[in-house]
Amino acid sequence: MDAATLSRITAAMPLLAELPPPLAQDLANNAVVTKLPAGTPVFRETDSCPGFPIVLSGRVRVTRSLDNGRELNLYEVEPGESCVMSTGCMLGNMPYRAHGHCLTDVELALLPRPLFERLMAEHPPFRAEVFSLFADRLTRLMELVEAVGFQRLDQRLAAALLGKGQRVESSHEQLAQSLGVSRESVSRQLKSFEERGWVQLGRGAIGILDPRSLRQLAAGQPAPVPADEGSAPAAH
Repeated sequence: MDAATLSRITAAMPLLAELPPPLAQDLANNAVVTKLPAGTPVFRETDSCPGFPIVLSGRVRVTRSLDNGRELNLYEVEPGESCVMSTGCMLGNMPYRAHGHCLTDVELALLPRPLFERLMAEHPPFRAEVFSLFADRLTRLMELVEAVGFQRLDQRLAAALLGKGQRVESSHEQLAQSLGVSRESVSRQLKSFEERGWVQLGRGAIGILDPRSLRQLAAGQPAPVPADEGSAPAAH
């Protein structure tokens, strides 16, 4: 592995730049860097885990197949983040329980199992980072489980629209896939949001007009009633 590639790995996970010389040499000799085009599967359900992946560039989406045939978006992995499925498979020596595919062109470094196990055993900062990232991602997954199990679709959809600026570049089908529901149910709910003046629907994009109301709904608070709906009838 050339110095430039090794530098990109340590840039994605900076603590690897602090390895003792023997471990650094092991990393340089055994890490495998791969480039994958957008749409390529990274792993499939029931696949064995060949190593610990580190995303150097691009984004990987991890999904789980539901009984109704739809896909539920679990999380996305960007440079510097971890894949909790891969970490769990490495630690538990178990097959994958989800699917991963490239949302964009992706470059990743794979640390083979013997290298991963040596780093976990001999380099405490690496071990602490792996467990910290694992715990953080697991917390987010628990929040997703709570949302799917206990929140209404309108709350989940409102939350999905927030934090992406004034224009959300997403189709109804893409939103439905991320929430694990039908496109029709998402379209009906978005139409309701539009009628309330919260969003403006367009081709392949959604304009956010009233983020405050969406934020209230996502938090489970009563959404404000439009003035023409809440006003009392005029006295005669």
